[in-house]
Formats: sequence, C-alpha cells, structure tokens
Amino acid sequence: MAAEDVQGLGFLDKKIQGSSPLSLHEYAKKNNVRFFLISFVDLLGVLRSKLVPSNAIRDMEVAGAGFAGYAAHFDMTAAYPDMFAIPDPASIILLPWKDGVAWVASDLYMHGALVKQAPRQVLKAQVERAQEKGYILKTGVECEFFLLSSASDCSLSDVNDKAVKPCYEQGALMRRYDIIAEILESMENLGWRPYQADHEDANGQFEINWEYDDCLITADRHVFFKFMVKSIAEKHGFKATFMPKPFLQRTGNGAHCHASLWDASGTINLFHDNTGDLGLSKLAYEFVGGILANAKKLFLQALTAFLNPTVNSYKRIDGRTTTSGSSWAPCTISYTGNNRTHMLRIPDAGRFELRLPDGAVNPYLLQAAILACGLQGIDNHMDPGPRCDWNGHMPPEGAKKLQTLPTSLIDALQNLAASKTLKTDLGDDFVESYLKLQMERWKSYTSHLSQWEIDNTLDC
Repeated sequence: MAAEDVQGLGFLDKKIQGSSPLSLHEYAKKNNVRFFLISFVDLLGVLRSKLVPSNAIRDMEVAGAGFAGYAAHFDMTAAYPDMFAIPDPASIILLPWKDGVAWVASDLYMHGALVKQAPRQVLKAQVERAQEKGYILKTGVECEFFLLSSASDCSLSDVNDKAVKPCYEQGALMRRYDIIAEILESMENLGWRPYQADHEDANGQFEINWEYDDCLITADRHVFFKFMVKSIAEKHGFKATFMPKPFLQRTGNGAHCHASLWDASGTINLFHDNTGDLGLSKLAYEFVGGILANAKKLFLQALTAFLNPTVNSYKRIDGRTTTSGSSWAPCTISYTGNNRTHMLRIPDAGRFELRLPDGAVNPYLLQAAILACGLQGIDNHMDPGPRCDWNGHMPPEGAKKLQTLPTSLIDALQNLAASKTLKTDLGDDFVESYLKLQMERWKSYTSHLSQWEIDNTLDC
C-alpha cells in the first residue's frame, strides 16, 4: 500500500516515539488545524480524549498527553502515576463536521513503557506477532446503528418507519437522507472509499460500509466512525446508538467483520485459492479452525467475552426471532457458505465474515481476538470440520446438534477465565485486567432489582 493511502492523509506508520514524514505541528500549519483530539479507547470501549491546541502539539508528540488511568476503565488505582498518550500521526483524521479540529489515536505509556492492558496495544502486539510469521490481516467492518428521536427518549426518530420487513426500504432510507448523506460524504472526503448505505432489518436501523484495509487502520476508523455517526446525528437533533439490542422485538446491532490474511507485502491474498472449497485456501480453513475448533476447550465461548462485551449483548444472540421473522444473529458455534444464519459464513472466495461481534464491541479487541484465534489455528493446523449448509435457526431433522453460544455475560467471562490459550496469546496482564473490570460491571448489573423480579416473585 502506498504511503499516501494510509488513512488517506499521506502519513507513513510511525515508530514508537519516533518521527513521521510530517510532524503533527507541521500538519497543523499545513491544514489549518487549531486543535487536536488526542484519543484512546479504554478496556470497556469508551473513547477518551484531550483537546490540545496546535501550538502545544509539538511537545505532546514526544512526551504525550497526561491522563489518570484510574479515571478511565483500566485496572488501576488513584495511586498510579500518570499515563501518557503519545499520538500516532498515521491515524490522524480531520473532523468533517468541525473545522480546524483533528482526531488522532494514541499509544499509552507509563514509566516509559507501553501499557499492556491498553486495547490498541493489545491489537498492535497481535499485528507484530502476525508480521513475524509473514502475515498481514486485512479486515472490513459492517457497523449497524439505530437513529433515535433524542438522547433522553429511546424511541425511533422516524414515526413513519413501521414496516414489518423494513430492510432496504427506500422511503425510510431517504427520510434520513440528510444524515446518511453527510456521513457518506465525510467518509469520501477522508479517503475511506465508502461504497453503500442502507436501511437495515429493524425499524430505525441503518448500516454504512467502507473499503477494507489493514486491521489496525480498520480499528482506528471503526473507533472514529462511531464518534462521527453519533456527532452528525446529534448535529441533526437525533441520537445514534450502537447498543446491541435496544429493542427486544427488533433485530439487534451487529458489527460483522470480513477478514482475509495477506503476505508481508500486502499484495497477495493468502486466503484465496481457486481450487479450494468455496475459493478458500488450506491456510484460510486453518484460520477458521482457530476460531471454531477449540469450542470444546471453551476457546470460542471465551471469545464472546470480547466480541459480545455487555449484558445486553446476549439478548441479540439468544436465537429468538424478531418482528421481521429472523434475528439475523448467530446462536450456535458453526460455519457455512453464503448463508447468514451461522456464526461464520464464507460469502465469496478469499475471505470470511464473522457475524458474532455486536455494536458494543471494542474495535481494537475485535481485531486482536480474530487475529489471535486465527494464528492459533494456523500454528496448530486446526480443522474447522464440515460446513453447516442448512438454516441455522431452523435445523432440519437429523442435523447434528450444534454447540450454542453463551447465554449471558457471566458465562462468557467464566469461560474466558478458564481459557489458558487466550490468556497466553493476548497477554495475562490484559486478560486479568479485562476480567476484573467486567466482573465489577456484572456485579453492578446483578445488584439491580428489575421490574420482572417484582412482577414474578413478590408473592413467593
């Protein structure tokens, strides 16, 4: 990939605390940038930032912007020293809706060392692991979201969006033309090469697709995409949500990920094989095997702790139908060809689509988990077994019984705690920190007394 193609803004990858062809200070002068948002994503996927004037960015490039880790979702206390976010110029993006402001992803340091529990660093460690083996992971994500009437009202923004099967409905799409068109134009101006937008299967739900790229670039853009969609929706007086299942009877928000493995030059798709079954190579099936074959060892079920990270996530993958007739979400550990009812599908030669992740997924942990599992499959020559080419939501009589996905966040977290493989591949420090924060969140949830409990157990 040419240097000018990286993020569409002319930057080469930056070495840790090194220099780029154009410093942020020089970039600010060239592009009339007044402020930089130096940003990072914490363990629970919250985007954190500081707004830095351009005349102060020169020092920030070297020393970083200081943050208190305990103030974000990290496994730290108030006694920890400052955490410094050093911006990565390769990730810089001008805000299309706010003149003079640029967003930049950063890498976190403490005492001069990388913070191992930082999600972007977890992904970068997997990228380096793949590079050592001669591989580059390229991915694209399909981000679904709802447009709500306001921040305080969980009702759809379009009262006329009532169809039982609203997917691809032109009228509902065009009634939100102003928002969708502004997002598409913004992505085009950023060089992301968006290629379609549509009204999705739920009332009030939309999806916008853009070109795939190296997995770190995709993750950075995924983070910014959610920020951009929410900001543009707010500008138009609405609220965008990526919540996995905000409406029980409607299809939930997925973040489907298409993946392929390439050679070190980034020019040869190692998953593509015209002689292979469905156009996939033996290497590709081993990669798929890494995602599927270890289910008996809780490997896959542990993976849901990252790809389905909230209590609400498990309402999306519980196998229940919606008003449209299908949940469009997986509920079993299975793979197939061009069939949207299983967890992993092969829609075309040279790539697969993982349909498990939802809208709440941490963009960096999504890519890191896929890469860790896939490399484990390649290293151990894992066989994914036979495809399941039937309707995964209505298996035919005599079909083999498939293992189901976890039914709750606590199940997934417990499986993750028991998974030695993921701890080794992703790092013990990171996994233990992630588990600690997620268990605290689970305890917060279980301390809540629901109306269902009052209605059903008050007279016990």
